Amino acid sequence: MKTIIFKTASTYLLPILLLFSVFILLRGHYLPGGGFVGGLIASIAYVLHSFANGLDRTKDVIKFHPGFLMPVGLSLSLLSGMAPLLHELPFMTGLWAHDPVPVLGNIGSALFFDIGVYLVVVGVVLTIIFTISESI
Repeated sequence: MKTIIFKTASTYLLPILLLFSVFILLRGHYLPGGGFVGGLIASIAYVLHSFANGLDRTKDVIKFHPGFLMPVGLSLSLLSGMAPLLHELPFMTGLWAHDPVPVLGNIGSALFFDIGVYLVVVGVVLTIIFTISESI
């Protein structure tokens, strides 16, 4: 199903879906959403692009192996969980900045945990999908 309409639409949908996934990620600690759902949406954007344009062109867009995102995301989530230990608080206690950031709102350790989950989900899903696509 590699029609010209599908290829053109996937080219325009990739940045829109990635932007939407970041919106869902940032909205997650106040409303439904977060790192897992945002990561799935970002993965779907790349899978849609690979269906339309081929796996090699999608790998050229990403520029690195998606498996690299897994340890980075796990490390970020672990560090955000361990940050309260520096303030003699229990593991995974939420820490929040005093002043809100204009677009993002209140920045806290939950946001960094969500970003780590986002990276892990994108890395796992794309690694699995790319591995299956290469073997076919």
